[in-house]
Amino acid sequence: MSQPITNYEDVAVYGLDPAREAELIDAQNECTLVWVTADGSPMAVIMSYLHHDGRFWMTATSQRKRIAAMRRDGRVAVVVSSTGTPMRRGKTVTYKGTAVLHDDETTKAWFYPALAQRLMGRWGQALVDEFAQMLDSPRRVVIEVVPGLRVGYDGDKMRDATTQARQAGALNWQ
Repeated sequence: MSQPITNYEDVAVYGLDPAREAELIDAQNECTLVWVTADGSPMAVIMSYLHHDGRFWMTATSQRKRIAAMRRDGRVAVVVSSTGTPMRRGKTVTYKGTAVLHDDETTKAWFYPALAQRLMGRWGQALVDEFAQMLDSPRRVVIEVVPGLRVGYDGDKMRDATTQARQAGALNWQ
């Protein structure tokens, strides 16, 4: 048995297991998309996503500054949090990735209905169809994020380790 923890210096030991990561990506429908501005600063926005074939897919109109930024520099990050899901708070996964922008009709034809189904499916096909139709606007592009380096965190593991340390008497706070 390992020694009980006495601090949170190394939280890397509380990584998110692959099965929990898959559960998180499926349970959540929003992520934080981070890109690099022209002056090299990070900027971010919360976006709805579809996870398909190991990649994150999103959409925005081309007049959004993030689209020009990603055309200039495709380095991005995607952060998915468990907040607001049945998994409870405290689980996250972050991916460093590369953005690929699509404006072709073939990509839009499969993506809009798939995203609409993911976001609106529980309310019926009429709303799915309406949402997909509303997405199909002239300046809209589809963002594909190809994930690379990944960092996951599972707060349940840290909570369990803290409980075990407390029960073992390793946490004697005055």
